[in-house]
Amino acid sequence: MPTISVPQSLLAELMANHGYEHDIADLEQRLPLMGTDIDACTEAQLDIEIFPDRPDLLSGETLAFAMRPFLHGAASAPDFPSTPSGLTFTVDQALIDVRPVMFAAVVRGVTLPSSEEGREAFIKALMDHQEKLHFALGRGRKRASIGVHDLANLNPPFRARAVPRSTSFVPLGETEAMTIDEILEHHPKGQDYAHLLDGMDLVPLIEDNNGDVLSFPPIINGAHTTVTHATEDFFIDVTGWDPRACEAALMLVCLQLQERGGTVESVDITTCEGAKVSMPRAEAMRHRIPEGLVEHLLGRALDDAELERALSRMGGRLAGREPAGVDAPEHRSSMAQAAQGESWLLVDMPRWRFDMLHPVDVIEDIAIGHGYEDLGADWPKAQLTAVARPDHHLRRRLRETLQGMGFLQIQSLTLSNMEDQFERMRWTPRHAVTQLTNPITVDHTVLRQHLLPGLVRLLAANKHHDLPQRVYELGTVVRDHRNCNRLAMLSAERSGGFSAVRGRIQAFCRDMGITEWTVEPMAEGDGPWLAGRGAKLLVSGAWVGCFGELDPHVSAEFDLNVPLNGAELDVDALLSVIQDPV
Repeated sequence: MPTISVPQSLLAELMANHGYEHDIADLEQRLPLMGTDIDACTEAQLDIEIFPDRPDLLSGETLAFAMRPFLHGAASAPDFPSTPSGLTFTVDQALIDVRPVMFAAVVRGVTLPSSEEGREAFIKALMDHQEKLHFALGRGRKRASIGVHDLANLNPPFRARAVPRSTSFVPLGETEAMTIDEILEHHPKGQDYAHLLDGMDLVPLIEDNNGDVLSFPPIINGAHTTVTHATEDFFIDVTGWDPRACEAALMLVCLQLQERGGTVESVDITTCEGAKVSMPRAEAMRHRIPEGLVEHLLGRALDDAELERALSRMGGRLAGREPAGVDAPEHRSSMAQAAQGESWLLVDMPRWRFDMLHPVDVIEDIAIGHGYEDLGADWPKAQLTAVARPDHHLRRRLRETLQGMGFLQIQSLTLSNMEDQFERMRWTPRHAVTQLTNPITVDHTVLRQHLLPGLVRLLAANKHHDLPQRVYELGTVVRDHRNCNRLAMLSAERSGGFSAVRGRIQAFCRDMGITEWTVEPMAEGDGPWLAGRGAKLLVSGAWVGCFGELDPHVSAEFDLNVPLNGAELDVDALLSVIQDPV
């Protein structure tokens, strides 16, 4: 989960600007009720983990905006009014297959801190918020990327056009002009995000009326628009492929600057499809919620006063009701069927609440805003009599065997990444890999196919403890998008060679009642095993797993320098060849 660090002085200032007192003790007690997790709360600093579904809390300013109605009962503000700036932004039709979504806004009159240190902290917080939004909403700048510029150095109107890779300009952090190809090859940001423009002969550039380059999205800004300690008027551009993500990112940057005293102004945009829009849009997003679904999910009916208070605490607004007609096209859904014969609740939520994807999401906010303490009681309606798993007895015997050999059972995350699962362990994917569409972190991008990498990771995190360390895991992996059961064990010990793990395999087979077992040498480079010290385990001629001594080069990939030996076995294969004595 992303973590933000907010000075208590900033929160106190943002609360005082609206007439509220900042109470640290009250904050520490009640802020987790919003669905956040406080890491540390001191007199100077608040460190808070923000759940990935709330990108609107990723800066101190937007967090304070959400805290006021939740903690202090301030009036909610789901609308986002702005004044027209009179500026225009035209997007070239050629960008429709390059980077089609381009929005912009202006914020003027931002109040800057009086000290140099304060201004530097403000700029750092602005850039940090931008990068967190790139991750949370932009998915690594693919869906949305943000550019923040000093408006004083620009000459409107603005335009975005598709240009060849030979085009040159001075990028941020440089003093000499570079071509697009040079930026993608040599500039640090170009190297990080060049893959987003792979296969494109034309790339997007945003220019002002002088032809000066503001931004080369999604890579880098132009040098002459750099935000400085004197910047009070800002021009924000957001480009990408997802209109909703781009709009939310634009509004959240504007909201951060508005909390600093700025005035938000809209920009008239001509899209690459020729449509005329003005951004940011002022009106809130309206959601229709089946009234009966609220009671069904929360366990009790809420009257209008309770609904209004709950929604107001979460930044929303109860806008009324309407009959639940199911004939309208927008109502033809399972939610419409759920509301047949009842009414829809009309709920307005801020447009930047990117997590509002379904009526259930709004009902969750109602529950948080109301509080879970008096939502009523219920009891299970389903039959809860359990049936033993087919491999129940085998799993019990596996645990007893490993624990009898001095191994400690652990349970690690099913989420992993390609580097840990394959590259560092020298395994080649032989099955389809199940990848996450929207990973929360770069460490959790796929569902694991092996258990051993998790055990190695665990030992790496505990290398400050004494040896020997022996752990095992009986868990699930996902291969070809299907769950499979595996058993892995790993030992870190000074005398942990191949003979040690082979002895444990022999003891394992004895305890499991396996009499017909043989081993075959592993091919060199097939997995993490040291050459000549890895083997396949065969039971009645059928492969059930591999074991051996880990190559020190593999251990070094995880910053370990002790001898490691281990095994990984297929529980489903064992189930088919081992007789159940029970």
